[in-house]
Amino acid sequence: MLVLLTNDDGISAKGLRKLKDGLEKICDVFVVAPDKEKSTSSHSLTLTHPLRFKNISSTEISVDGTPTDCVILAVRGILKRRPDIIVSGINHGPNLGDDVLYSGTVAAAMEGTLLGIKSVAVSLVSEHRFDFSASAKFAAALVQRICKIGLPPETFLNVNIPDGEKLEGIKITKLGKRIYKDYAEERVDHNGKPYFWIDGELEWEKGKNTDFDAIEKGLVSITPLHLDLTNHKAIKRIKRWEKDFQKKF
Repeated sequence: MLVLLTNDDGISAKGLRKLKDGLEKICDVFVVAPDKEKSTSSHSLTLTHPLRFKNISSTEISVDGTPTDCVILAVRGILKRRPDIIVSGINHGPNLGDDVLYSGTVAAAMEGTLLGIKSVAVSLVSEHRFDFSASAKFAAALVQRICKIGLPPETFLNVNIPDGEKLEGIKITKLGKRIYKDYAEERVDHNGKPYFWIDGELEWEKGKNTDFDAIEKGLVSITPLHLDLTNHKAIKRIKRWEKDFQKKF
């Protein structure tokens, strides 16, 4: 079994290193990851300049691009054989609720799914103390299970693991709802030039069976995400627009 490992915290990140150590005990691992932190890069691609890479070892390559770049380069250009699964993480911090739209960690798993490869994004829910021992062990076990039983078509997993030495269990969840209180603060640099800094506070709506709820209860949250973003209920609601616009135009 070949695992492609990537992240958005950079190839030297502790979470990736710890996960690599755990995965190497059960399978072959090849790492293609950004050369520096690319958090909140979402599903961005580098199309305006060449992508440079560096061979760190025979099984590790760093890329001066995004997590999505790394997945495409690995699958389409670097690896000699197609990986059985793509694992993105372990992220230094949570990827819960609406945050998945911004996450480079989640985007890498999404890109793997677009390429037809089983994929999973893994994050450790912590702010200060990052002990990846339990999360790396759980992620390795999850990878084994996914490779054995597979995933539904066009579906990948977003996994958030609570901080702690012992995990209490898992919960299959849906995405919760983030409440963003963003603001753009205007500042002045040391040269007297103005600039903006985006900042804010985050809260969330508590709901049954959400990823937030699972983490609050000390459980691992596993949320299946789907590539189809279509709001099928909305199609039925606005279907009549077709006739309305035919009459008008």
